[in-house]
Amino acid sequence: MRAHDEMYIDGAWRPAAGRDTIAVVNPADERVIARVPAGTAADVDAAVRAARAAFPAWAATPPAERAARLTALADALAARKDTLAETITAELGSPLPLSQMVHAGVPVLVAASYAELAARYAFEERIGNSTVLLEPVGVVGAITPWNYPLHQIVAKVAPALAAGCTVVLKPAEDTPLTAQLFAEATEAAGLPPGVFNLVTGLGPVAGQALAEHEGVDLVSFTGSTAVGKRIGAIAGAAVKRVALELGGKSANVILPGADLAKAVNVGIANVMTNSGQTCSAWTRMLVDAERYDEAVELAANAVTKYVVGERVGPLVNAAQQARVRGYIARGVEEGARLIAGGPDVPLETGFYVSPTVFADVTPDMTIAQEEIFGPVVSILRYEDVDDALRIANDTVYGLAGAVWAADDEEAVAFARRMDTGQVDINGGRFNPLAPFGGYKQSGVGRELGPHGLAEYLQTKSLQF
Repeated sequence: MRAHDEMYIDGAWRPAAGRDTIAVVNPADERVIARVPAGTAADVDAAVRAARAAFPAWAATPPAERAARLTALADALAARKDTLAETITAELGSPLPLSQMVHAGVPVLVAASYAELAARYAFEERIGNSTVLLEPVGVVGAITPWNYPLHQIVAKVAPALAAGCTVVLKPAEDTPLTAQLFAEATEAAGLPPGVFNLVTGLGPVAGQALAEHEGVDLVSFTGSTAVGKRIGAIAGAAVKRVALELGGKSANVILPGADLAKAVNVGIANVMTNSGQTCSAWTRMLVDAERYDEAVELAANAVTKYVVGERVGPLVNAAQQARVRGYIARGVEEGARLIAGGPDVPLETGFYVSPTVFADVTPDMTIAQEEIFGPVVSILRYEDVDDALRIANDTVYGLAGAVWAADDEEAVAFARRMDTGQVDINGGRFNPLAPFGGYKQSGVGRELGPHGLAEYLQTKSLQF
């Protein structure tokens, strides 16, 4: 697996300040496939200084020209789609068809959407005797996760560039090769030196240095709620802006009269995608008492289609595998009924976990409250619609969810009462322009579309 042994700073690949490296491990066979530099505070400082120096000229670049560079970036990603998919499969473990369609395919659409948006966005407007300007916030420190390595990079970098910001990216240490390919795409797109910079490294070292750096004006982070709280505290001390996309424990609410078979099958598929390593996964399935047993049987049948090593890949690393197996064991200990899967390791090699479904889960159980981040579904029973709403809203999270009903109007009425940032109605398809982000401890701010662009802008008014 090809890897750069340097950082991408100020438009060039440059040696890292230190000699330490990070091993990149294929989670399917546990082999080391590459090594990348373990960036230090000195590397972060060099990258931020480059971004700071490049900011005035990039901010002054007409939006149409920024749009042209984003179009070129989307084209460069599309040209590398096969390589990106193969790389994501190698370092994340995602089945290749998923890597091709979702991991490498969706980011091209998102990058292109920001090219179009930058060209037509109203960066100023007249209100009374004032001209209101929407200006780039400055240098963005982007810290991205491993579960959707390219999508999360594009969802942060593309709107930041469209707004006129410059960026320093610190990708997850498990999936740095995808970030290096993205850096190559920015080169091919002709971005000016310093507009985009890449520092690979560990979160407690490079990530923290980026969040703390006085030259960074906004930190955009996707990851755990615990780390998000830490970054929020760091930013708050410096009165620095943040955009935080954090954990989730989303409810899949199946109302009486809904197409039960479809709702259950789609719900199982939603959680099994990416081996359950999706922050917005519908990990809690809520079913009315009258149809509960039928739903459990449907779920048990549906999950058999998700074969380990084929449709379900490994988890990203050994620690994540151990964490998810621990949650499964905890579910059994607390009295949930295991109807599929379990904590046993299904294959001798690779960080795999069996697709797991629990029945008789109560809202107070650990597996109903905490984010597991694996292929685990909990089926909960509710008595009436108000009880379903209470259970759906009864976690510290509020990132996503789903509602199924006999008609869209009924589902929408329920969704309006949910404390969550995004709800799919009767299987509504993904919209790359719709705002994505959470309520409560699922985060602050939004990604994608015009709302995602707004995160990287600040407001100035001129009165005359």
